Amino acid sequence: MRIAVILGSTRPGRRSEGVAQWVVNIANARTDASFELIDLKDVNLPLLDEPVPAIFGEYAHAHTREWASLIAPYDGFVFVTPEYNHSFPAVLKNALDYLYAEWNDKAAGFVSLGGNGGLRAVEQLRLVLAELKVATVRTQVAFGRGDLQGEPQQHEELNAMLDELVAWASALRSVRAVAA
Repeated sequence: MRIAVILGSTRPGRRSEGVAQWVVNIANARTDASFELIDLKDVNLPLLDEPVPAIFGEYAHAHTREWASLIAPYDGFVFVTPEYNHSFPAVLKNALDYLYAEWNDKAAGFVSLGGNGGLRAVEQLRLVLAELKVATVRTQVAFGRGDLQGEPQQHEELNAMLDELVAWASALRSVRAVAA
């Protein structure tokens, strides 16, 4: 079972980078899945430039095909996202919009941060992921102001979310097998 921890911000000085590394460190102590960090800053996709909608899978550009081959093997995702203006960052929306089938029938969990714990960002992210046929788990980890003074302490919440994520990702493997 492979789970990608997707760091959904490229902003200079982002606090989400430390949070994403914390998620990977805690998650990799588990034995039920492997967890790998994907930093959208390193992926460096341009603004969506595909001439055909992603649902058709006709990727014209090498950067899209590379992004697709990076995402396709994963069984699930943990999105680490800050909240910007009551939503999630544009760079994350851009990365999601590039692909379609590579997201389908997989599971996702969330670790969010912001003034209200990033909850509004996750609400909107859930709507976008539903259109991409991604099943989202209920439990999430939310960091509000002041929660990131030192090492995060939400280990119990993180492991509860990861338990749900691994269970859903495992169940959805059979759905993907039938669709193949």
